[in-house]
Amino acid sequence: MGNRKRSILVRLGAVGVAALLSSTALYAQDNVFTGTNTGADRIRIAAANFRAGSGDANGLKQTFDTVLFNDLQNAGVFDLVSKSLQPQSTPATPQEIHFDEWTVAPVNAAYVAFGSLSVTGGRTVVNAYVDDTHNAQYPQVVGKQYTDTPDENGARSIAHKLADEIILRLGGGIPGIAESKIYFVHAGGGNKEIWAMDYDGANAHAVTHLGTISISPRVSPDNSRVAFSSLGRDGFQIRMYSLLLNRTINFAGGGGGTNLSPAWSANGQIAYSSSRTGDPEIYIADASGGGARRITNSRGPDVSPTWNPKTGSQLAFISGRTGLPQVYIMDSDGTNVVRMTDGGYATSVSWSPNGQFLAFAWNRKYGPGAPGGQDIYVMEIASKRWIQLTNGIGRCDFPSWSPDGRHIVFAVGSGARAEVWTMLADGTAKHKLAGTGSDMPNWSFR
Repeated sequence: MGNRKRSILVRLGAVGVAALLSSTALYAQDNVFTGTNTGADRIRIAAANFRAGSGDANGLKQTFDTVLFNDLQNAGVFDLVSKSLQPQSTPATPQEIHFDEWTVAPVNAAYVAFGSLSVTGGRTVVNAYVDDTHNAQYPQVVGKQYTDTPDENGARSIAHKLADEIILRLGGGIPGIAESKIYFVHAGGGNKEIWAMDYDGANAHAVTHLGTISISPRVSPDNSRVAFSSLGRDGFQIRMYSLLLNRTINFAGGGGGTNLSPAWSANGQIAYSSSRTGDPEIYIADASGGGARRITNSRGPDVSPTWNPKTGSQLAFISGRTGLPQVYIMDSDGTNVVRMTDGGYATSVSWSPNGQFLAFAWNRKYGPGAPGGQDIYVMEIASKRWIQLTNGIGRCDFPSWSPDGRHIVFAVGSGARAEVWTMLADGTAKHKLAGTGSDMPNWSFR
């Protein structure tokens, strides 16, 4: 694949990220080429402007049209027809669409999303359709009515729901992420609070108002609670916030020392790092903090655990047991420890939803005078082959996988200058979600 350049090609498949590894590419080199189209074409789809119906629908329709288009574009599986190339007609019903307008060049749409939006009876009502332009006899793929509040948030919510339905139907049966949330740390006024935002960066708002330093948010699998570490009289301790009650609730995770980096398993267990016995070690407790048991016992810190969401029986973590911190995996009882990285300086790790990959922050050429920087990498666990996803955008840390396995959210920069970014899982389509003072993002399970 080139003289001294060996590449790992990453494509998005039915299980999220699928690595296409050549037999000679045992380890990736400095120059890594990635792409989401390897071996498969993206689906060509047009998201037509919906027709405004009764009521004060025009402003909400514009929001809906924009959000739907962006959601489909962000999905990583579609080739969106530009609005400027679309026919001038705005079909509102299946009887009004003419496929010959949508299948000719330069449109060439295989599918068309269309419909109407109105405000009726104090509700926003969207009648939405998706038709297969190459199936004249049975063209309808989606035909649904959605209702929500008659405001911007309601229009956004409906667009997210429709986008996720389209992605599920056309994107290999994997649910979309348009309705998912991202939790993160926001710095301001000398404090750090836990915030949340929509997957696309909209509706950012504070979750906690504790007036202290809170870090490392992790949302529960059922989206009912957020675990995090917060600075109090006893130093950093694990705390729990109920998203249903909108207040902190009890977490019996005491025992002394510094307690950091909580991580949820798919069945509701909590793993975290605690220095109660000296060196930081990994502990596992139930969702209320009870029954805590230590599963590591080594010289050097063991920190930043993350569960294998596919099996719930393994954890990845960062350990300094051999010197500089490296990525390790182990069974949930602390056995079968395997070192994954072969050097450098690793700082955080996240396990992909399909259980096949690790995303982590790594300064691969760490040391005095070394030319390296801290970037986000993805490693295939079975082969330990890795690819570098970021380069030249600043210090990158805290990667977190989206629930569909097609995206990664991460932090760029540090301290007051940190920002939250997102990208496709092959490193393309990078863009900022939250501005300065935003750090440590965590993507919700759904």
